[in-house]
Amino acid sequence: MNPIDDIFQLLEERGQTSYFGEPVSQLDHALQCAHYAIEECASNELIAAALLHDVGHLLSEEGDDSADQGTDALHEELGQQWLSKHFGPAVTRPIALHVAAKRYLCATDQTYLARLSPASLKSLRAQGGAMNAEQVASFESEEFADDAIRLRRLDDLAKIQGKNVPPLPSYRATLESVLMSPLRDVNLTRNST
Repeated sequence: MNPIDDIFQLLEERGQTSYFGEPVSQLDHALQCAHYAIEECASNELIAAALLHDVGHLLSEEGDDSADQGTDALHEELGQQWLSKHFGPAVTRPIALHVAAKRYLCATDQTYLARLSPASLKSLRAQGGAMNAEQVASFESEEFADDAIRLRRLDDLAKIQGKNVPPLPSYRATLESVLMSPLRDVNLTRNST
């Protein structure tokens, strides 16, 4: 099985679970997030990051109630580690930073906190709350901070029950285009002949 098949299988099998108190499943959330990235004319790397940003939730054994228990499963780090075998930092670093981006926006945008859903507010507490000035400066120095902020804003939008968006298979070519593996080289060679 190639890496994209593995990712699709994970999303299809484990993505049917509810998305932590939101009115959508994990898969619905991922598909909506990627759809909004396309609507914003994002790069293929950011579209891939949008689709895959919460894959760490699917890899971990955390339950729906982890935020209720005040625990943070660090899904962003788990997702980055798993995906970095096949994707470069333009995909994986925004994923790794999307929780930090929420904390950053809570510290720097006076209107942001009021727009968070109740479930997102609950997870924010477990994730450390708004950043302090030192954390803000550190986040701003990250190479992919701007992409992480964009991803975070897409993430916040992608919680609409019943929203009609393209299905998972429609993202295969996008993922293949940013894949770091012999599979990509084989597909590019096949497409050029």
